[in-house]
Amino acid sequence: MTAQKIHGIVIECVAGDIANQPDMDAVVCAANAMLMPGAGVAGAIHSKAGPSLAEECRPLAPIETGEAVITGAHNLPNKFVIHALGPVYGRDEPSAELLAACYRNALRLAEENRLTSIAFPAISTGVFGYPMKDAAEVALKTVAAEAPRLKSVKRVRFVSYDAGGQRIYERMVAEVMGNRSGNFSVGCLMEFLTALDRDVEIVVKPTRKRHGELSVVMR
Repeated sequence: MTAQKIHGIVIECVAGDIANQPDMDAVVCAANAMLMPGAGVAGAIHSKAGPSLAEECRPLAPIETGEAVITGAHNLPNKFVIHALGPVYGRDEPSAELLAACYRNALRLAEENRLTSIAFPAISTGVFGYPMKDAAEVALKTVAAEAPRLKSVKRVRFVSYDAGGQRIYERMVAEVMGNRSGNFSVGCLMEFLTALDRDVEIVVKPTRKRHGELSVVMR
Protein backbone atom coordinates (compact mmCIF):
# COMPACT_ATOMS: atom_id res chain seq x y z
CA MET A 1 0.00 0.00 0.00
CA THR A 2 1.10 3.55 -0.72
CA ALA A 3 -0.47 6.63 0.87
CA GLN A 4 -0.34 10.37 0.19
CA LYS A 5 -2.31 13.36 1.43
CA ILE A 6 -4.35 15.78 -0.67
CA HIS A 7 -5.93 18.67 1.26
CA GLY A 8 -5.75 16.64 4.45
CA ILE A 9 -7.39 13.55 2.92
CA VAL A 10 -5.28 10.38 2.96
CA ILE A 11 -5.26 8.77 -0.49
CA GLU A 12 -4.31 5.10 -0.52
CA CYS A 13 -3.51 2.87 -3.50
CA VAL A 14 -3.59 -0.89 -3.04
CA ALA A 15 -3.95 -4.07 -5.05
CA GLY A 16 -6.48 -6.53 -3.72
CA ASP A 17 -10.11 -7.52 -3.32
CA ILE A 18 -12.62 -4.66 -3.06
CA ALA A 19 -14.91 -7.00 -1.12
CA ASN A 20 -12.22 -7.54 1.53
CA GLN A 21 -11.50 -4.08 2.94
CA PRO A 22 -12.56 -4.51 6.56
CA ASP A 23 -11.07 -1.23 7.81
CA MET A 24 -13.22 0.89 5.47
CA ASP A 25 -16.62 2.31 6.49
CA ALA A 26 -17.91 1.81 2.95
CA VAL A 27 -16.90 0.05 -0.23
CA VAL A 28 -18.09 1.15 -3.65
CA CYS A 29 -19.68 -1.36 -6.00
CA ALA A 30 -19.18 -0.81 -9.72
CA ALA A 31 -22.84 -1.57 -10.32
CA ASN A 32 -25.12 -2.34 -13.23
CA ALA A 33 -28.28 -0.29 -13.72
CA MET A 34 -30.45 -2.83 -11.91
CA LEU A 35 -28.02 -3.09 -8.95
CA MET A 36 -28.01 -6.86 -9.25
CA PRO A 37 -25.13 -9.36 -9.04
CA GLY A 38 -23.02 -9.46 -12.20
CA ALA A 39 -19.47 -9.89 -13.36
CA GLY A 40 -16.37 -8.39 -11.79
CA VAL A 41 -16.77 -6.07 -8.80
CA ALA A 42 -20.55 -6.38 -8.60
CA GLY A 43 -20.27 -10.17 -8.56
CA ALA A 44 -17.59 -10.16 -5.87
CA ILE A 45 -19.45 -7.74 -3.59
CA HIS A 46 -22.84 -9.44 -3.91
CA SER A 47 -21.27 -12.85 -3.44
CA LYS A 48 -19.68 -11.89 -0.11
CA ALA A 49 -22.58 -9.72 1.05
CA GLY A 50 -25.13 -12.47 0.47
CA PRO A 51 -28.54 -12.47 -1.27
CA SER A 52 -30.03 -9.96 1.16
CA LEU A 53 -27.99 -7.20 -0.51
CA ALA A 54 -29.78 -7.76 -3.82
CA GLU A 55 -33.12 -7.67 -1.99
CA GLU A 56 -32.30 -4.28 -0.48
CA CYS A 57 -31.11 -3.01 -3.87
CA ARG A 58 -34.21 -4.10 -5.78
CA PRO A 59 -36.50 -1.14 -4.93
CA LEU A 60 -33.67 1.36 -5.57
CA ALA A 61 -33.19 0.31 -9.20
CA PRO A 62 -32.81 1.29 -11.92
CA ILE A 63 -30.19 4.01 -11.58
CA GLU A 64 -28.77 6.25 -14.31
CA THR A 65 -25.15 6.42 -15.44
CA GLY A 66 -23.18 8.54 -12.99
CA GLU A 67 -25.67 8.05 -10.16
CA ALA A 68 -24.98 6.38 -6.81
CA VAL A 69 -27.13 4.89 -4.06
CA ILE A 70 -26.27 3.54 -0.62
CA THR A 71 -27.28 0.35 1.17
CA GLY A 72 -26.24 -1.69 4.15
CA ALA A 73 -23.24 -3.97 3.78
CA HIS A 74 -24.98 -7.16 5.00
CA ASN A 75 -22.32 -9.89 5.32
CA LEU A 76 -19.46 -7.64 4.23
CA PRO A 77 -17.16 -6.35 7.01
CA ASN A 78 -18.18 -2.74 6.34
CA LYS A 79 -21.00 -0.43 7.38
CA PHE A 80 -22.28 0.41 3.91
CA VAL A 81 -22.03 -0.36 0.22
CA ILE A 82 -22.29 2.54 -2.20
CA HIS A 83 -23.41 1.45 -5.66
CA ALA A 84 -22.34 3.60 -8.62
CA LEU A 85 -23.09 3.06 -12.31
CA GLY A 86 -20.13 3.99 -14.49
CA PRO A 87 -20.22 4.72 -18.22
CA VAL A 88 -19.68 2.13 -20.92
CA TYR A 89 -16.61 3.41 -22.73
CA GLY A 90 -17.36 4.49 -26.30
CA ARG A 91 -21.13 4.45 -25.76
CA ASP A 92 -22.05 6.64 -22.79
CA GLU A 93 -20.95 10.21 -23.39
CA PRO A 94 -19.47 12.42 -22.12
CA SER A 95 -17.71 9.48 -20.52
CA ALA A 96 -15.24 11.45 -18.37
CA GLU A 97 -18.00 13.61 -16.88
CA LEU A 98 -20.20 10.60 -16.19
CA LEU A 99 -17.33 8.75 -14.55
CA ALA A 100 -16.46 11.78 -12.43
CA ALA A 101 -20.10 11.96 -11.32
CA CYS A 102 -19.79 8.43 -9.89
CA TYR A 103 -16.99 9.54 -7.59
CA ARG A 104 -18.66 12.84 -6.64
CA ASN A 105 -21.97 11.16 -5.83
CA ALA A 106 -20.30 8.38 -3.86
CA LEU A 107 -18.38 10.93 -1.80
CA ARG A 108 -21.57 12.94 -1.27
CA LEU A 109 -23.33 9.88 0.14
CA ALA A 110 -20.34 9.13 2.36
CA GLU A 111 -20.46 12.68 3.71
CA GLU A 112 -24.22 12.58 4.26
CA ASN A 113 -23.82 9.40 6.30
CA ARG A 114 -20.82 10.77 8.22
CA LEU A 115 -18.45 8.08 7.04
CA THR A 116 -14.73 8.55 7.59
CA SER A 117 -13.38 6.12 4.99
CA ILE A 118 -14.37 4.80 1.59
CA ALA A 119 -12.81 2.32 -0.85
CA PHE A 120 -13.28 2.59 -4.61
CA PRO A 121 -12.66 -0.01 -7.29
CA ALA A 122 -11.52 1.12 -10.74
CA ILE A 123 -15.05 1.94 -11.89
CA SER A 124 -15.86 1.12 -15.54
CA THR A 125 -12.47 -0.45 -16.31
CA GLY A 126 -13.77 -4.03 -16.45
CA VAL A 127 -16.40 -5.15 -18.93
CA PHE A 128 -17.35 -1.48 -19.52
CA GLY A 129 -13.98 -1.04 -21.24
CA TYR A 130 -12.70 2.27 -19.84
CA PRO A 131 -8.89 2.50 -20.24
CA MET A 132 -7.26 2.15 -16.84
CA LYS A 133 -4.97 5.17 -17.11
CA ASP A 134 -7.76 7.47 -18.26
CA ALA A 135 -10.10 6.16 -15.57
CA ALA A 136 -7.46 6.64 -12.87
CA GLU A 137 -6.89 10.22 -14.00
CA VAL A 138 -10.61 11.01 -13.76
CA ALA A 139 -10.85 9.33 -10.37
CA LEU A 140 -7.85 11.09 -8.81
CA LYS A 141 -8.65 14.52 -10.22
CA THR A 142 -12.26 14.27 -9.05
CA VAL A 143 -11.31 13.22 -5.53
CA ALA A 144 -8.65 15.94 -5.38
CA ALA A 145 -11.22 18.55 -6.47
CA GLU A 146 -13.72 17.35 -3.86
CA ALA A 147 -11.17 16.99 -1.04
CA PRO A 148 -11.36 20.60 0.26
CA ARG A 149 -15.13 20.19 0.78
CA LEU A 150 -14.95 16.89 2.66
CA LYS A 151 -15.66 17.23 6.38
CA SER A 152 -16.28 13.63 7.47
CA VAL A 153 -14.32 11.55 4.96
CA LYS A 154 -10.63 11.39 5.87
CA ARG A 155 -9.42 8.31 3.95
CA VAL A 156 -10.04 7.37 0.32
CA ARG A 157 -8.67 4.07 -0.92
CA PHE A 158 -8.34 2.99 -4.56
CA VAL A 159 -8.36 -0.78 -4.82
CA SER A 160 -6.93 -2.18 -8.05
CA TYR A 161 -7.35 -5.74 -9.22
CA ASP A 162 -3.60 -6.27 -9.62
CA ALA A 163 -0.21 -4.66 -9.07
CA GLY A 164 -0.21 -3.15 -12.56
CA GLY A 165 -3.37 -1.21 -11.81
CA GLN A 166 -1.95 -0.10 -8.47
CA ARG A 167 1.15 1.32 -10.18
CA ILE A 168 -1.04 3.31 -12.59
CA TYR A 169 -2.93 4.85 -9.66
CA GLU A 170 0.30 5.60 -7.80
CA ARG A 171 1.72 7.44 -10.82
CA MET A 172 -1.51 9.40 -11.20
CA VAL A 173 -1.53 10.36 -7.52
CA ALA A 174 2.00 11.72 -7.89
CA GLU A 175 1.03 13.67 -10.99
CA VAL A 176 -2.13 15.16 -9.47
CA MET A 177 -0.34 16.08 -6.25
CA GLY A 178 2.56 17.58 -8.18
CA ASN A 179 0.27 19.79 -10.23
CA ARG A 180 -1.61 20.93 -7.12
CA SER A 181 1.56 21.78 -5.24
CA GLY A 182 2.71 24.05 -8.05
CA ASN A 183 5.06 21.63 -9.79
CA PHE A 184 4.97 20.83 -13.50
CA SER A 185 4.57 17.32 -14.80
CA VAL A 186 6.70 16.66 -17.89
CA GLY A 187 3.57 16.72 -20.04
CA CYS A 188 2.45 20.09 -18.68
CA LEU A 189 5.93 21.52 -19.14
CA MET A 190 6.07 20.44 -22.80
CA GLU A 191 2.62 21.92 -23.48
CA PHE A 192 3.77 25.20 -21.91
CA LEU A 193 6.97 25.34 -23.93
CA THR A 194 5.18 24.49 -27.17
CA ALA A 195 2.75 27.35 -26.57
CA LEU A 196 5.67 29.79 -26.30
CA ASP A 197 6.61 29.03 -29.93
CA ARG A 198 10.33 29.50 -29.24
CA ASP A 199 13.36 27.25 -29.61
CA VAL A 200 14.30 25.78 -26.26
CA GLU A 201 16.95 23.47 -24.89
CA ILE A 202 16.02 21.21 -21.97
CA VAL A 203 18.86 19.92 -19.78
CA VAL A 204 18.40 17.41 -16.98
CA LYS A 205 21.29 17.31 -14.51
CA PRO A 206 21.70 14.38 -12.10
CA THR A 207 21.85 15.46 -8.44
CA ARG A 208 21.64 13.85 -5.02
CA LYS A 209 17.97 14.75 -4.96
CA ARG A 210 15.36 12.17 -5.94
CA HIS A 211 14.23 13.82 -9.17
CA GLY A 212 17.40 15.58 -10.32
CA GLU A 213 17.52 19.14 -11.63
CA LEU A 214 15.91 20.39 -14.82
CA SER A 215 16.80 23.64 -16.58
CA VAL A 216 15.24 25.28 -19.65
CA VAL A 217 17.27 27.56 -21.93
CA MET A 218 15.26 29.76 -24.35
CA ARG A 219 16.77 31.02 -27.58
